Amino acid sequence: MSQVPAATRALRVLRFLATQADPVPLERILRACDLPRSTAYHLLNTMIDEGFVVHLPDEHRYGLGVAAFEVGSGFTRQEPLARLARRPLAELVDRTGHGAHLAVLHGRDVLYVIEERAPGRPPLVTDVGVRLPAHLTASGRTILAALPPSQVRALYPDRTAFVDRHGKGPASLSALRTVLAATRQRGHATEDGEVTPGLQSVAAPVLDHNAHPVAGVAVTFPSDGGADVAAIAAAVTATAARLTRRVSGPVAT
Repeated sequence: MSQVPAATRALRVLRFLATQADPVPLERILRACDLPRSTAYHLLNTMIDEGFVVHLPDEHRYGLGVAAFEVGSGFTRQEPLARLARRPLAELVDRTGHGAHLAVLHGRDVLYVIEERAPGRPPLVTDVGVRLPAHLTASGRTILAALPPSQVRALYPDRTAFVDRHGKGPASLSALRTVLAATRQRGHATEDGEVTPGLQSVAAPVLDHNAHPVAGVAVTFPSDGGADVAAIAAAVTATAARLTRRVSGPVAT
């Protein structure tokens, strides 16, 4: 028996919500976590105040909040992911001839944890440790596109959440949803001149064993039309799939 029952219950709720494809009603949480109704209300309200749970009053449902994703992305920023990704990214650079990077979601930004530069290519703004708005970057968009819609809505509650760099990119939740829908349909994300004029990127998500996006793999190249975008997108997608297998482990059959 845990000596900190409130902490045990809170972690149980987080673990349950993390396994759900969409936010769930209170009754589901009560049954799955074996909680009295009064206890659940107090627990959820505290978790909402701390940002770990979001309440959708119109739907009478609860889902994971931004703080939960920040904690989860903390794991991906640690050395295990970097060790797993560095060789595949180096091989991606060799295959495409362009710089590649790995980024993780941090609030409404992406944080770049690995950058592999192509020989002879100029350095990019995606250096290790740099943070950029997720909705403007290909790596951020590919992560956002793999999140439940309710979590995207929690990240971008109104227009003030959308920052602007060069007058391009989505400036509202509806515009972002259109971009993310196109990303899911293609199977990879794109951006052209929204981070740096004259450069474009394509990216694909790295997923964990719950199909949750833990990172984005991207390649950046000039927008002058000389690059084979389809071939680059295929290489990026293949690298992301390779990392997904490494991160999620073997799948039971």
